[in-house]
Amino acid sequence: MKKTALISIVFLFTISISAQSKTLKNQIETQKLSKKVADLFNDNKIPESFQILEQYWPLPKNEMDALQEKTIKYMNILETRFGKRLGVLKIKDENISDIALRETYIMRYAYSAIRIVFTYYRSENGWFVNSFKWDDSFTEEFVKTK
Repeated sequence: MKKTALISIVFLFTISISAQSKTLKNQIETQKLSKKVADLFNDNKIPESFQILEQYWPLPKNEMDALQEKTIKYMNILETRFGKRLGVLKIKDENISDIALRETYIMRYAYSAIRIVFTYYRSENGWFVNSFKWDDSFTEEFVKTK
């Protein structure tokens, strides 16, 4: 009985991991996805942006829902603290050979900005979202010169 339960749990875990079946073919597609999600963020369409992300991000549904809920809460706070949204612009592309990509955007407000970072990983089947984050640490994006 315990063996059957263990096998069932492993099977369900495997199904939930493989539930994220969509991948992106190339860097052009990752850029389109990042741009679309960043634009939705700028339009305060957070649920729509997460619906798109979850297709390509192998994150458990409960974690995705929690992240979305916190994002909605803090985006509303940001607007009251930072003022009106002024737009979003892409500031950087980085890569590790042909296995990982990071795309960074800045979402501007009247009094400050936030950084939106997408990280993609290339598997055997294509590119998928490895991580997605936003924060107010855009000052880290300044290039340091000696």
